[in-house]
Amino acid sequence: MHTVNIHEAKTNLSRLIEQAVQGEPFIIAKAGKPLVKVSRLDAPDTTRMKRLGFMAGQIAIPDDFDRMGSEEIEQLFGGEA
Repeated sequence: MHTVNIHEAKTNLSRLIEQAVQGEPFIIAKAGKPLVKVSRLDAPDTTRMKRLGFMAGQIAIPDDFDRMGSEEIEQLFGGEA
């Protein structure tokens, strides 16, 4: 891993970032003292993430789903509001 000073990093930022993306991280230093390490992010591919409807056709919800267990609930809580 190579070290560059701040001025060099400013001057060659696009090239340095491209190298980091290709798997070559680098360190930015000030007065010879390392400050930060720059490396690529391994972020998840958001184009493949699908949440809503991911089980479509695999689950059946009964028509009376919102009324299921209502008799038991009424018995437990006295049936009075």
